[in-house]
Amino acid sequence: MSSTLAAIFGGAAGAVALVGIAILIWFCLSRQRNVSRTSETGSSDPSQVGRHGAIELPIRDTRRFEMEELSLATKSFSDKNLIGEGKFGEVYKGLLQDGMLVAIKKRRGLASQEFVDEVRYLSSIHHRNVVTLLGYCQENSLQFLIYEYVPNGSVSSHLYGGGQQSQQKLEFKLRLSIAQGAAKGLAHLHSLSPRLVHKNFKTANVLVDENFIAKVADAGLRNFLGRVDTAGSSSQVATDEIFLASEVREFRRFSEKSDVYSFGVLSNEGRGMMSYDRRLESSFTAEGMEDYIMLMIRCLDPSSERRPAMSYVETELDRILEKEMKLTTIMGEGTPYVTLGSTLFKSTT
Repeated sequence: MSSTLAAIFGGAAGAVALVGIAILIWFCLSRQRNVSRTSETGSSDPSQVGRHGAIELPIRDTRRFEMEELSLATKSFSDKNLIGEGKFGEVYKGLLQDGMLVAIKKRRGLASQEFVDEVRYLSSIHHRNVVTLLGYCQENSLQFLIYEYVPNGSVSSHLYGGGQQSQQKLEFKLRLSIAQGAAKGLAHLHSLSPRLVHKNFKTANVLVDENFIAKVADAGLRNFLGRVDTAGSSSQVATDEIFLASEVREFRRFSEKSDVYSFGVLSNEGRGMMSYDRRLESSFTAEGMEDYIMLMIRCLDPSSERRPAMSYVETELDRILEKEMKLTTIMGEGTPYVTLGSTLFKSTT
């Protein structure tokens, strides 16, 4: 009897040991897979990956700037440093003491913890196609948002003139590249957990850096503004309405699919990215243009359910751009070739 019990207990102990070893092996393999995971965010932190592949943002300590520091950076908010005015307020270019150029948005507003919480969340978003929110300041009944400075201005200024930018040559491939970058930025916002809907996507909110890499600006800015119908000139309100889907205009129902609609408007209608003008010249293929237009038509579908996800739009633009580059790039002496970067914007004589 005792030998039987010993055998039973011995077998049970062996089974428990095997289970323990199996669990240990599974745990090690899981950690190895998580550490090796990379993305365009440059992060390998497994805590950033949520359900269904959504990226969860760790809420980090956000930089709180001092009023004196911002005043010094902008030369006491000199008019010479004023570079624009948006729904949040005036926008100034500033040079911090460490040599970093920043864009500072300024408005009147009482200090609040909700403001700080929202900044902490938005400043956790890091992606090469999204303008980074660096920090904030709340002093003297004023609120400030401090962003990275994007030197080449908005897509709107390059397409239509105005501001500090002038209309320049915009070849189809470069417009495709800018649209692709903007799509990547929006797709990233939609992949976050919780998902972030831009709610105000338009050509003025797509900036380009010194290499003409597109960066989506003002993501989540409506969360600071509170009400959807904010003050502004009648012409500005009319322009914004062009980019809004019907469900937003009628019911103020924002979603990832309303961002997709706005992207389609930016790229296709309302004097958008691909509106025909002589600056497009003949630097595109009929096949590439047709593929692009068909994709944008899907984005502009009146039914939000039938519009594609931004991740699909991003993938299709990758395919169209790669195909267009192959079809139009001919290397060799005396033949046309593609030059990437800011040289495409230089005036020709």
